[in-house]
Amino acid sequence: MPAKSSHSETLPTLTGAEIVWKCLELLGVDYVFGYPGGAILPTYDAMTRSTVHHVLVRHEQGATHMADGYARASGRVGVALATSGPGATNMVTGIATAMMDSSPIVCITGQVGSAVLGTDAFQEIDITGITIPITKHNYLVTRAEDVAPSLREAFLIAASDRPGPVLVDITKDAQMGSCKFDWDAAAPKAHRQVPTFFPTQKELDEALALINQAERPVILAGHGIILSGAERQVAQLAETANIPVTPTLLGLGAFPASHPLNLGMMGMHGEAWVNQAIQESDLLIALGMRFDDRVTGKLSTYAQKAKKIHIEIDRSEINKNIRVDIPLIGDLREILLRLLPGVKPTPRAEWRARINASINDSAVRDIQNLPDNGHLYAAHVINALWLETKGDAVVVTDVGQHQMWEAQYYHHERSRSLITSGGLGTMGFALPAAIGAKFARPEAEVWVLVGDGGFQMTMAELATIVQEKVNINIAIINNGYLGMVRQWQEFFYEGRYASTPLLSPDFSKLADAYGIPGLTVTKRAQVIPALQTARFHAGPALIDFRVEQEDSVYPMVPAGADLDAMIRRPTPLVERASDE
Repeated sequence: MPAKSSHSETLPTLTGAEIVWKCLELLGVDYVFGYPGGAILPTYDAMTRSTVHHVLVRHEQGATHMADGYARASGRVGVALATSGPGATNMVTGIATAMMDSSPIVCITGQVGSAVLGTDAFQEIDITGITIPITKHNYLVTRAEDVAPSLREAFLIAASDRPGPVLVDITKDAQMGSCKFDWDAAAPKAHRQVPTFFPTQKELDEALALINQAERPVILAGHGIILSGAERQVAQLAETANIPVTPTLLGLGAFPASHPLNLGMMGMHGEAWVNQAIQESDLLIALGMRFDDRVTGKLSTYAQKAKKIHIEIDRSEINKNIRVDIPLIGDLREILLRLLPGVKPTPRAEWRARINASINDSAVRDIQNLPDNGHLYAAHVINALWLETKGDAVVVTDVGQHQMWEAQYYHHERSRSLITSGGLGTMGFALPAAIGAKFARPEAEVWVLVGDGGFQMTMAELATIVQEKVNINIAIINNGYLGMVRQWQEFFYEGRYASTPLLSPDFSKLADAYGIPGLTVTKRAQVIPALQTARFHAGPALIDFRVEQEDSVYPMVPAGADLDAMIRRPTPLVERASDE
């Protein structure tokens, strides 16, 4: 009888490039966003034999933002692909954006052949060296045998613990070389995973004592709630103990906006009553947030009367900015499940009444209360979008004034309904990220909310929308300025608008050039009809909302000021800086 074949003899022999796609298929990847070039060509050639759908972008930065938007909308790992040199360096801003906001993406780049590494060969760049500070981990792969283990480990690292970006740089000879493909043998080694931390029972008991005894507690709801899937547990904590909740920008949607305990967003452009409540509180329960400067204002005066409990999976965030009394390190959902049985029902009616008095004072300053006298404000547009979509859309914003107005006037009921660049504040993020979000959730209504400045940074991706038949709607908040920078110049630089007035094309005509219907809106009465036209059009649409040029976002905490030292919208209400 013939001898039985060994395991290795039954394994397929594949090139490194073929292994890339086989791994992606086995990892459950449906879409890859990328742009070809010389050093990644073997992988693109192998792509023709793969079931993974490749989306051709118009700029590699767009590829990383699309992968990021895909990850944020779905909770799965997004994948971007590029060549060496400028292709790889064009991804850097998108990688940094994902790192700052804990978004799981894997970027695969081609690299020159290993024989010429370090010789300044054509389009050679040390992309692993460049991205060390902005990735959770990265790899330089020089052998076909290492492709599968590196990719499998990259996906594990990107998605586990505190998520983030991982880069895998593969030399051209590793792509072209061949080896036996052993999926099982390429499984990540357990020792490479981050050790699991969990608080002791003593620490949990100390936290419970503070929660049950507090008279003026506030829950600070961060992005980690969404990443942990702890929305239900946070709601149970808030409802059981009658504790008001305030989300960070990236935490919007983690706790329903319509819930009576939701106070609205905190921080630099948060609600005035929220910042006052934080400063007056006697206990802050920080859930999956990192106390960044846009949240705290001046560190030395931040919530001085409050004890602080910080539940966070990344131990490096503990006591980094704000000293806390009880750190609980570990997965947020698991920790809350341990805490909840010990939380006592408490009315706290006096504390809620005190906050409500501040809310009523702020309501009279709301620009929504202005009569329609010919001026079109971004707040009107965003509020109308919320009403028309009934809050059911996925809104992807860029960075600037419109981003803050969206946080104030579009009320998010569910997680992953707001996708925005928080930590890095990346202009140009919205349009490509929305493309990725639509691929992740094809059934969802997706809106791009973008300023005239940020839109022009990545508007070439309109071609990707048309080529891929992506059905998303684009709302440009066009005020003719780099609006947030102009606002700072108005408030702090005596109105010297240095390089902030912005020339733009006719955006509706630009959309028409790509075959996308374009509309222009200049009056408040035109807003809802334009939104309805876009929503019910069978395909993408673009609306150019030409809003009031010198409106500002209120309230505003000046950089380095106390959190409750806010610049408020003047009363009686004014419409433009020139009216003040």
